[in-house]
Amino acid sequence: MKPKNLVIVQAVLDQGLSHAQAAAKYGVTRQWVHRLVTRYQAAGLEGLAPRSKAPHHRPGRTPEQVRELVLALRRELTSQGADAGPETIRWHLHNEGAQVPAVSTIRRILHDAGLVTPAPQKRPRSSYIRFEADLPNECWQSDITHWHLADHTRIEILDFLDDHSRYLLHIRAAAAFTGTDVAQTLHQLIDQYGPPASTLTDNGLVFTTRFARFKGSRGGFEKLLQTYGITQKNGRPGHPQTQGKIERFHQTLKRWLAAKPRPQNLTELNTWLTQFQTWYNTARPHRAIGRKTPHQAYTALPKAMSRVK
Repeated sequence: MKPKNLVIVQAVLDQGLSHAQAAAKYGVTRQWVHRLVTRYQAAGLEGLAPRSKAPHHRPGRTPEQVRELVLALRRELTSQGADAGPETIRWHLHNEGAQVPAVSTIRRILHDAGLVTPAPQKRPRSSYIRFEADLPNECWQSDITHWHLADHTRIEILDFLDDHSRYLLHIRAAAAFTGTDVAQTLHQLIDQYGPPASTLTDNGLVFTTRFARFKGSRGGFEKLLQTYGITQKNGRPGHPQTQGKIERFHQTLKRWLAAKPRPQNLTELNTWLTQFQTWYNTARPHRAIGRKTPHQAYTALPKAMSRVK
């Protein structure tokens, strides 16, 4: 409470000044004097305490229903091992036909709910030299990663990813993949999608024999590329950043798998990988391709072609 407010009230009630006289004496408006006297008579000294200037009604405030939907989506996506950032949540709200707040509003809702974990300082995205194919089928990336069954058996997972759209062309698990397995898979993909203009892989023996002990002979994968006039590109040894897209894809895959119990056998794992492929291609917006799904990006443009049509 400001002492001046009490002095003004006392001047009116104890000294008999009119509201106009008190206003002139203390340099305030007559309406202010009237308001102070009315508050004092209704609530005593508490009535003279400063009051919040915030509006009673905030038309721009996010409705509680939208806030609850944002938090529910965050929990659901996180439990599925899916991306659950503000932009992804906004994409899902839009697809569900719900009221769509700004990304900054969603970020604030998550922060207020204590659902934002401070991330360590990262290298800025602008510092990376990024390559991206201009058309679908201009470049396919392929790699083999690993997962473990419930009994700790180590399993290999082979995948092919379209560089332009991030469309997951193929994903399958096996105890181990041979060069013949990889070549047969590529042949099946060529039959299904047409031959790509190029491929990008690491230097594993299933992809290239360039570092093999015995020089001169080509593996099945390389022979197939030569048959279709497909340019073969391999990353520099010890430099996985060359296959950055598929390395980042493997992070998404393993986060999704980690949200589920360990598969009991190879059949169960491949069932999950089929589900993952559908989800990844059709239900997951990708930041790098303008928040489109890989399927949307892959089908939006004409396909690049290899040298042999």
